[in-house]
Amino acid sequence: MQRFLAPRYQLYFQQNQLDDFDALWSLDLDPVDAPNLERGGHSEVSRVTLDAQGLPSRTFFVKRQTNHLGRSLQRPLGEPTFAREARNVATFHRLNIPALETAYFEERKNAGRWQAILITPELEGYADMIDIHSGWPDTPEPTRARIIDSCGELLRTLHKRRWRHGSLYAKHVFLRADDAALHGFDARFIDLEKSRPLLVAGKEKRRDLQIFARRLTQWQAEEWRRLLSVYLEQPMESRKVGRWMRALKLSEA
Repeated sequence: MQRFLAPRYQLYFQQNQLDDFDALWSLDLDPVDAPNLERGGHSEVSRVTLDAQGLPSRTFFVKRQTNHLGRSLQRPLGEPTFAREARNVATFHRLNIPALETAYFEERKNAGRWQAILITPELEGYADMIDIHSGWPDTPEPTRARIIDSCGELLRTLHKRRWRHGSLYAKHVFLRADDAALHGFDARFIDLEKSRPLLVAGKEKRRDLQIFARRLTQWQAEEWRRLLSVYLEQPMESRKVGRWMRALKLSEA
């Protein structure tokens, strides 16, 4: 994927003279957090809000990196990690795994250095599971149940499609109340840089779930049983749910 501009967001970039690499690369924006200096390169994320005639304002996350490379089957000699993430976003949508969108992606080699830009629209009206979890004691029981069911359904969809997230921290699962959704919440993934097809399915599925559970310390054992019941499509008191509870060390949660 050398260059991509989503048609639905094209006017936002064109009307702000931001529809080419140089314009976006030179855009003066403050990072939302500390730059990532791993892999011997530089990678940072910023936010920008754009207006377009006849359209509501939209906020985008602008991710830019230099020589922040990884290897893949498609490009064993190395590629910008945003290239892999953009490709994974496209794959998730093709497989109907709910996830964020790509508005713009482009990469280039400039003076011997790889540069890449990945832009994604803000998930408007969504909150990540860490934010939701912070108010868990005050969340009504029926709402808790719908959130848990939505998470279980999302995780089941991911693994049924034979993919793993690879960095499935609770902050990478976003939810928005939606009466039209199956469980009353629309849930989707972000941060797909490390996602890939399942290779050792059982081990990798458990690893995704273990990482997801790591910061959700206020969930009780029965709530984890509920999530696994949806995820496994088994009754809460089934032996299979019990085995997964023990394997994930959630019995005392």
